[in-house]
Amino acid sequence: MDIKSRLAHALAQASGMDAAELENMLETPPNPEMGDIALPCFKLAKTLHKAPPVIANELSERLELPEGVAKACAQGGYLNFYLDAAKRIQDILEAVAEQGENYGGGSEGAGRTVCIDYSSINIAKRCHIGHLSTTAIGNSLYKIYSFLGYKCVGINHLGDWGTQFGKLICAYKLWSSRESIEKGGIDALVELYVRFNNEADEAMEEQARAWFKRIEDDDPEAMEIFNWFKDITLRDVARIYELLGVHFDSYNGESFYKDKWQAVVAELEEKGLLVESEGAKVVMLDKYDMPPCILLKKDGASVYATRDIAAAIYRKKTYDFYKCLYVVAYQQNLHFRQFIKVIELMGYDWAKDLVHVPFGMVSFEGQTLSTRKGNIVYLDELLERAVEKAGDIIEQKNPELPDKQTVARQVGVGAVLFYDLYNSRIKDVDFWWDRALAFEGETGPYVQYTHARACSVLAKSGVSPEQALACTDADLSVLDNAEGREVCALLEGFPQAVRTACDKNEPCVVLRHVTSLCQAFNRFYFEHRIITDDQAGTNANLKLCAAVKTVIKTGLGLAGIEAPVRM
Repeated sequence: MDIKSRLAHALAQASGMDAAELENMLETPPNPEMGDIALPCFKLAKTLHKAPPVIANELSERLELPEGVAKACAQGGYLNFYLDAAKRIQDILEAVAEQGENYGGGSEGAGRTVCIDYSSINIAKRCHIGHLSTTAIGNSLYKIYSFLGYKCVGINHLGDWGTQFGKLICAYKLWSSRESIEKGGIDALVELYVRFNNEADEAMEEQARAWFKRIEDDDPEAMEIFNWFKDITLRDVARIYELLGVHFDSYNGESFYKDKWQAVVAELEEKGLLVESEGAKVVMLDKYDMPPCILLKKDGASVYATRDIAAAIYRKKTYDFYKCLYVVAYQQNLHFRQFIKVIELMGYDWAKDLVHVPFGMVSFEGQTLSTRKGNIVYLDELLERAVEKAGDIIEQKNPELPDKQTVARQVGVGAVLFYDLYNSRIKDVDFWWDRALAFEGETGPYVQYTHARACSVLAKSGVSPEQALACTDADLSVLDNAEGREVCALLEGFPQAVRTACDKNEPCVVLRHVTSLCQAFNRFYFEHRIITDDQAGTNANLKLCAAVKTVIKTGLGLAGIEAPVRM
């Protein structure tokens, strides 16, 4: 039981309230002089029917301080607790030693499934930098939820439906061959689609509509070509996913629901929710300050909302999810509000468990990206360039480094992911090479280098991280200084950072916490000799190094970033 749990149980005995509820109320004061942990008594006033300062005073008098708490002081409406520094340091390092790379994880998600819809690439199109955030955020959330015991289902909801595929098949039949497409890959498909849009006349448009109708009708030839185009796209993007360390449990895209959305329309009609508007079928949402949600176009074709409702119902029936997250840009806010509201109006109480996780736009070195203007940065090229640039930097800084190619990949890809994930996801990201790849400041290379520094210290001492953490002959009093206490406090706060990231669906919370840990550790490293003539003191320093190294690696891993041992 950690110090907060012990304190919460002691407070429960003194107040008669629930220990778990009290533990959730405990917070870290903004100023260390105000204590190490504080209980804001304002939240208890309604329950205990007393003024917050009175509650704080009464609790301080009644409370039996648990082991590790040196004193409690009432100040205004707060009850501030000052911890026994030596005991706190011991508890924190023992917790990291006991749990290793599982430190910060948990089992609160056991028995609960979370579906995460992310990346969602378009078939027959290349992935660009705009796909980075959805892929990075979704992958990180998958890891964070899994770390807390949830069963995660990663879904790549492919954009594989629409008349454009009829156009693509028509263009293929007119101007290309299987050999040239296999040779040219995804670029050959893109060229065909562009050529069709530039040269198509009405007769060709009619042929394209006919091909798409054959796809809708499961025509063998149309489906064989359609699925082949999908395979080409997935083979191309597999290189990117491999570099990013991303995987999916399902690739069910829009076409998967082509025989499932009709049941949605029938149910909406049966429940009296569907009305006609200018020839289209819609659900009116004016009561909720939203425009109508279109479900069927004038020609009877389905739209995104139709298929998304069908997908949500399918996922609930298939996975019985606790939550279903949609990692999609904020431009789609209205779309998600609309179709989730329609599901609620259909009478499904689990509509509240559908969560849109929006994120901002990505620009590149101050330039807004636009496919139409040809101003686009492809994701594979971005990652490959990052690895190349990281390799150049490593060659300058450490030309004798073994396996430089692997480290360059870890640093380059890590820099891109860190840059994208470090700030709140709703903020727009402007990607700059020099900022992303800097070895100083709040960057991926800085955090990775701090991990490598801790590894280097341990290697120099001749002990492994596991041996350092398990060592019992350690004089932990050498860590009882401003720098050591700061490092230990950040180690202690890591599990809460993981939970906050999960609660808010914000991977940046973990990366910011780990960055603060790196900054604190580097201050400790520069202010105190790690390896000294005092073996017991050295063992304590190495124990701290090993704990920091472990938590940095875990934190980076939750963002999908590798932690090099040497740089």
